[in-house]
Amino acid sequence: MYEKKVAPIALDHIRIGDPFWKPYMELVRNHVIPYQWEALNDRIENAEPSHCIRNFRIAAGLEEGDFQGYCFQDSDVYKWLEAVAYSLMWHKDPELEKTADETIELIASAQQPDGYLDTYYIIKGLDKRFTNLMDRHELYCLGHMIEAAVAYFKATGKDRFLKVAIRFVDCVCENFGTDPGKIPGYPGHEVAEMALVLLYGVTGDEKHLKLAKYFIDQRGQSPLFFEEEEKKNNNECYWNDSYMKKQYYQAGKPVRMQKKAEGHAVRAVYLYTGMAEVASATGDASLFEACETLWNNIVQRQMYITGAIGSTQYGESFTFDYDLPNDTIYAETCAAIGLIFFARRMFEITGESRYIDVMENTLFNAVISGMSLDGKSFFYVNPLEANPESSLKDYYKRHVKIERQKWFGCACCPPNIARLLSSIGGYAYEANTDEIYMNLFIGGEIEAELGGAKQKLSVETGYPWDGDVAVTIHNDAESEFTLAVRIPGWCEKYSLEVNGEKIAGADAISNGYAKLKRNWKDGDTVVLKMEMPIRLMEANPRVRADAGKVAVTRGPLVYCLEEADNGKLLQNLSLSDAPEFNCHFEKDMANGVVVIDANGHRTSEKSWGEDQLYRVYSDNKKEDVRMTFIPYYSWANRTPGELLVWVRR
Repeated sequence: MYEKKVAPIALDHIRIGDPFWKPYMELVRNHVIPYQWEALNDRIENAEPSHCIRNFRIAAGLEEGDFQGYCFQDSDVYKWLEAVAYSLMWHKDPELEKTADETIELIASAQQPDGYLDTYYIIKGLDKRFTNLMDRHELYCLGHMIEAAVAYFKATGKDRFLKVAIRFVDCVCENFGTDPGKIPGYPGHEVAEMALVLLYGVTGDEKHLKLAKYFIDQRGQSPLFFEEEEKKNNNECYWNDSYMKKQYYQAGKPVRMQKKAEGHAVRAVYLYTGMAEVASATGDASLFEACETLWNNIVQRQMYITGAIGSTQYGESFTFDYDLPNDTIYAETCAAIGLIFFARRMFEITGESRYIDVMENTLFNAVISGMSLDGKSFFYVNPLEANPESSLKDYYKRHVKIERQKWFGCACCPPNIARLLSSIGGYAYEANTDEIYMNLFIGGEIEAELGGAKQKLSVETGYPWDGDVAVTIHNDAESEFTLAVRIPGWCEKYSLEVNGEKIAGADAISNGYAKLKRNWKDGDTVVLKMEMPIRLMEANPRVRADAGKVAVTRGPLVYCLEEADNGKLLQNLSLSDAPEFNCHFEKDMANGVVVIDANGHRTSEKSWGEDQLYRVYSDNKKEDVRMTFIPYYSWANRTPGELLVWVRR
C-alpha cells in the first residue's frame, strides 16, 4: 500500500530549456559551483573562511594543523559534490569531473582502516568518536556523504566514492544497535535516515535499509539515549532548560507518538523525509500515518505563506501552532529545501498533488529567495518583513539580514540550493511504467519508456509569468500511456485540450491531476491554459502577526513591497478597499519579472508634531498612492532597504 507509485526520471533523460529555470541551472553550473569551490578552499575575499578542504588535508596527513570550523564542516564538500554530480548528468564537463575525482581521492585518503571518516574526530582525537551523537554530527556528515556518493555514481558510473561511503556505513553497522556492546544511539541531526534508503536503492543490501529503520525506530525510546549519553560522557545539552528539551532533536519521544512538528526545523523535515522513505520501503502503516500527521501540522498550522518553516531564531525551530511572526522569523533556506524533500516523498507514495502544491510554492518563494540573482551571495534567513535599522540595532532581529551574504561559517544553505537547482528536472517529472507525471511546469525535453515504448515529450511554457503549457508527444509508434498533468491548487479556472479538442476537466481529474490515458501518436499535442488572476490572501485569525492584513499572490508567486519602489516606512501603506491591480512584465528588473501595481494609501505624517509620540485618536488623513509589488524571491537584489509581504487593508 505504501510502495511508491512513481520515481524521478533520470536527469540525463531530461533536457531543461525553460526560460525561467534554465538560467538558474546554468547559473549554478557556471558560477555557483565554481564559486563554492573557491569558498571551500578559503579563497573568497572578505568572506568567512570555510576550512573544509584544509580539514580534509590535515586529516589525510597532507598538512599539519588543528581542525577549524564547525564540527559538521565535512558536509559542505559532500553537498558540493552532490551538486556537481547532478550538473554532470545534464552537462558533461571533464575539468569539473577531474576536480571532483581529486576531491574524492582526498576524502578517501582521510578514511580510517575500519571505514570511519569524520575530520573533526580524526584530527581532534579518535578516542572520542561516537561519544556525543547528540551534537557532534558524525552521522549527519555520513548522510550527506551517502547522498553525494550515490549521485556521483549515477552521474559517472565511478564507484570510488560509493565504496568510501559504504565502508563508513559498515563501520556504523559494526558499532550501533541494541546488541550487547553496541551503541543504542541515533543521529542528533537527521539526514542519514533518508540517505541510507537511497543507498539501499543502489546496493540492494538489506543492511542499509535495516540501519535506516533502526535509527527511526530507536529514536525517542525510553530511556532516552541522549540523556544516557550525557551522563556517561559528561556532555552538556543546551536545550535542557528550554521548553523543547530533547524534542529539539525530535528525540523526546518515539517518532510514531509525535503529533506536531517540534524543535530544529531542518532536522525535523529531514527526519520526516527519512520516515516516509522507510515507511514506503517497508510497508509500515503506522510510520506513514505519523508522516501524514506531521505533514498536516506543518502545512495547516506552522508554515508561512511562502512555504518557509521555522518561526524563531531560538534553536532555528518551530514554536507552536499559528505562531508565524514576520520580522523575527527564521525561515532557514535549508528548512524550506527539507520541506521539498518531504513533499516529494509523500507525493511519490500517494500520488496526491497537494504535496506538489506545497513543493512548488516553497520552491518559487522560500528557496530561490535564498540566493542572489548572480549566484554569489545568499540568505540563511528569509524574512517576510525587514527593516535595516532593526537588523542592525535590535539584538533579537540581528539574524534577519537585508543583504545576502557572500558565505557563512555555517555554510549549509548555499550548497543545498546548488544541489536542488541542479536536480530540478527530477522533481518536475516522475514516472512509472505506464504514467508520466508533470509536477512542475518546466520547459524542455523529457525521454521515458512508457507503455513499453520509448517516448519523448517536448514542453513549452512561459510559467510562472503566464499559465500556458504545451506538451508535444514524439514517438516512433502509437502507444498507450497516461500523461498526468497537475492542476495547481491556486488555479481556479483552466482549459485543457488534446489536439485542439477540449477535455472535460472535472471528468479527468484524479488526486489533483488531469490524467490523460490514450493511444498517443507522434505529434499529438496537449495544451493547458491556466488563468492567473491576482489574488489577495488572508491568514487564519489565530495568526496574530497577520491580523487585518493581506498578501498579494499571482500564480505560484508571493509578492512583496520593497523600499526601492515604495519608499521608507512600508508599514504606513495600505491597499484600497477595492484595489485596482495592473500587472506588466519588466524585462530589465531582476532578470525579467511580472510587476504588480495597485492603488492604495499612505498614512500621512504631516499632521504629527516632531516631538509628538502619542495623541488622541483622529481619522488620520491618508494620501493616495500607487503601490508596486515585486515577486518575493527577487527582493534585495537592488538597493538595500525595507521589505513587507503582509500589507494592511
